[in-house]
Amino acid sequence: MEKKIRRIGVLTSGGDSPGMNAAVRAVARTAMHFGIECIGIRRGWQGLINGDFMILSTDIVRHILGRGGTVLYTARSEEFMTEKGREKAVATCKMLGLGGIIAIGGDGTFKGALELSRLGIPVMGVPATIDNDIGCSNYTIGFDSACNTAIDCIDKLRDTMQSHERCSVVEVMGRHAGFLALYVGIAVGATSVLVPERELDFERDIVERIQNARLAGATHFMVVVAEGVGSAFDIGNRIHEALGLDPRVTVLGHIQRGGAPTGRDRETATRMGYYAVKAFAEGRSGSVICTKEGGIVEIPIEEALAMTKHLQMDRYDILEAVASSGPRRQP
Repeated sequence: MEKKIRRIGVLTSGGDSPGMNAAVRAVARTAMHFGIECIGIRRGWQGLINGDFMILSTDIVRHILGRGGTVLYTARSEEFMTEKGREKAVATCKMLGLGGIIAIGGDGTFKGALELSRLGIPVMGVPATIDNDIGCSNYTIGFDSACNTAIDCIDKLRDTMQSHERCSVVEVMGRHAGFLALYVGIAVGATSVLVPERELDFERDIVERIQNARLAGATHFMVVVAEGVGSAFDIGNRIHEALGLDPRVTVLGHIQRGGAPTGRDRETATRMGYYAVKAFAEGRSGSVICTKEGGIVEIPIEEALAMTKHLQMDRYDILEAVASSGPRRQP
């Protein structure tokens, strides 16, 4: 008969994203439901090495559901990447009597969890990143909130840009993926969206689209650039040289990570946190909690890290059809 797990730890690692606190709350409250004590590890893997922890009582997690950021803080740890650092982390787990660790974050977080599991510590992963680029999960905590933040900013920017009849170039986050940029671009009715998954043809993707939009009566042009494509300032300079416009460049940056999580992120984070603890309570570990077709599935961490996710390029057909432009250029 398997020994019942008595105490678990939870940490947030890598870049923060709205909804992390909702996941932490769900882990703590679900653990209480199953009669398991929950310890919050502060500052990610580095905190596990240093023994930086707090007991997650009912009072501590009571009002964090709608807060942005992470009450456990987050940090990247070079020390954890070393064998000696991981040995210290294992020693902390044993000292605290932790029967498992729930790691909330992205691919880097899961790589750390995999290394810890190889040293005998049961782990579960919960995907949280605004980039939505975790291959094993259809959705990651924070994506919807970041999209809505970017949309709100661009809507406000559009008001003043339209007043001055200018071209706007807005750079959004997303690391090496274009999920955020394409979603936001469609939602704001962008003239053009540039993503790393699609090779840039400047004439096709920008010049012709702006020209066609102008012929259709538009006086303001919105170009959304994913950070993985390159500098929005470089794009702005090229637009000026090619079309004689005077683009205004805005880099939204880390504002997209902040703010209260949306309902979707709160609900998804709560479900993921619940299922991560439930797996421990039922004697399972070593997986990432993922969304698939609206449901929750567990995928082994090693398999999860090997999976990739592809941008739905047919969304470009939607973008081109509804934007203020002329007919698509024939190949």
